[in-house]
Amino acid sequence: MSEQKEGNHQDYSADNIQVLEGLEAVRKRPAMYIGDIGVKGLHHLIWEVVDNSIDEALGGYCDTIHVAVNVDNSVTVEDNGRGIPTDMHIKEKKSALEVVMTVLHAGGKFDKDTYKVSGGLHGVGVSCVNALSTDLKATVHRNGKVFEQEYKIGVPQYPVREIGVTDKRGTIIHFKPDDSIFTHTEFKFETIATRLREMSFLNAGIRIFLKDFRELEDDGSPRSEEFYSEGGLVEFVQYLDVSKEKIIEYPIYIESEKGNVPVQVAMSYNSSYSENVVSYVNTINTYEGGTHVSGFRMALTRTLKSYADKSGMLDKLKLEVSGDDFREGLTAVISVKVQEPQFEGQTKTKLGNSDVQGAVNSAVSETLQSWLEEHPKEAKIIVGKVVLAAQARHAARKAREMVQRKSVLGGGGLPGKLADCANSDPTVCELYLVEGDSAGGSAKQGRDRDFQAILPLKGKILNVEKAHEHKIYDNEEIKNILTALGVRFGTLTNDKELDMSSLRYHKIVIMTDADIDGSHIRTLILTLFFRYMRPLIENGYVYIAQPPLYLLKKGKDERYCWNEEERKRLTREMAGEGKEDSVNIQRYKGLGEMNPEQLWSTTMDPNTRTLKQVTIESAAEADHLFSMLMGDEVAPRREFIEKNAKYAKIDT
Repeated sequence: MSEQKEGNHQDYSADNIQVLEGLEAVRKRPAMYIGDIGVKGLHHLIWEVVDNSIDEALGGYCDTIHVAVNVDNSVTVEDNGRGIPTDMHIKEKKSALEVVMTVLHAGGKFDKDTYKVSGGLHGVGVSCVNALSTDLKATVHRNGKVFEQEYKIGVPQYPVREIGVTDKRGTIIHFKPDDSIFTHTEFKFETIATRLREMSFLNAGIRIFLKDFRELEDDGSPRSEEFYSEGGLVEFVQYLDVSKEKIIEYPIYIESEKGNVPVQVAMSYNSSYSENVVSYVNTINTYEGGTHVSGFRMALTRTLKSYADKSGMLDKLKLEVSGDDFREGLTAVISVKVQEPQFEGQTKTKLGNSDVQGAVNSAVSETLQSWLEEHPKEAKIIVGKVVLAAQARHAARKAREMVQRKSVLGGGGLPGKLADCANSDPTVCELYLVEGDSAGGSAKQGRDRDFQAILPLKGKILNVEKAHEHKIYDNEEIKNILTALGVRFGTLTNDKELDMSSLRYHKIVIMTDADIDGSHIRTLILTLFFRYMRPLIENGYVYIAQPPLYLLKKGKDERYCWNEEERKRLTREMAGEGKEDSVNIQRYKGLGEMNPEQLWSTTMDPNTRTLKQVTIESAAEADHLFSMLMGDEVAPRREFIEKNAKYAKIDT
């Protein structure tokens, strides 16, 4: 259990709250403040509130956080921190609580004496949440008293009032997102759980409880999870690598402070062929990296190469070793605390502070060098992995060049199976990756030939999770996908970087059967994209088609259903006063069962279809899931299926 600071609460008061500007713009341009108004932006509301509680934890004032999703899709976040100050703000002439809740850029985070480091450093957090909620209630337990204030779309309904006495302390924020602002209003348990799990690893000793009252267990209690980590980043690396074969017994842990920048790194090596580096600044996931990641990579490459050269292990290698080779099979978590971080935008995806690069570089170099000298057996295993990676990279380059040369020599060399579209503008063109020749035939006949291209796939493609890179260029179906897309691998600076300059389609739609085999094929394709063509996902180019599961018929009345609940409701509706068995129910097992007109109207017509865009909410969790679902280890996969089978749904 982490130690909580009691201290003198007077040192965190209204005077610490600084006001920079008002709140008017948030409802007019919400995406500027929370990223977007879809699923990501909706969940960002929770992150902003939880970040405030985490900031209290970073200061040592809080060790327990409760997050609840309520039946009406509202959210309650409660912590046992100091409680937001409620005394009068001298400049604003109102309670500091009201200032924090209603004024943009107001908060203790601009006062270095209040928070040494902080996640939500732009200070728009909870006031933004308030502006974008139909209802919000703040309850504060502080100095033995209970205070509250309620708001509607950011407007206080009454002055902050004292409602009782208490021996507790902390803040409770209860809010209901405004469904007139957000295009998606349903919170996802898995998305919230992923973020809270990360927070527990990054803040060892803090207990975080998640409850979802929308989904009940057999005993009537809400679906729940508890997150707590004693080992911090070391446990995080072990969690990420649970489905991978480790080649060193225990992760390497680095903790140091350089130039007032606390640096923590945990890293390990496994037998896989992919790199997984996850980075955080003040517990905010910087999924685009930045100076802390470049500092880590520089130190890793230089220190390992220096050790390998001294040991003579590279003497017989006739190939040049690159930075990529030192990172193959690497899993690392980097966490830095920076007083005044410079992020790119409010969503904080990339760190720009140049001094942090040197701090991380120095910290990693010193500790890793000592570790290698103290662990010669493990060091030899790591360098051996680097040598194999260099050899495999060389083989992959030759295989890749051969495939790409054939493509050029073949006059474009598009796959024979590809039914291309007439339009050549990538921004309007769509490529359907379709399971099987039968469904491919229907799709080719039913499509709009102007902008829709069809590539039928025969059988299951190679599981790239278990194969070295050069093997993917031997797989006919993968070669067809790469050639049809027009993408290439390798740039002047990076062998593995994806070159999308000749990408032929900005919508890539995976269309498979709604059965187990179809799901497996879809996951194999997604694994290929995630491991080798992740920029396609990050740019929003990858989608999953949603073919209907049922066709209901009664006389001339025909209706399609995409899930079980819809089937039950429409069956009752179509039956009317009659019996439900008067409605004929056809269950589609495969796309090939639909004729071209049906496939077009239900799944391919832009006016009526539903496409699911593939996004990466957390690269760390995505890596963990792909490794578990597609890797060699059976036990974690079985545990995942058993745990999640109850909550499995057919999404609409």
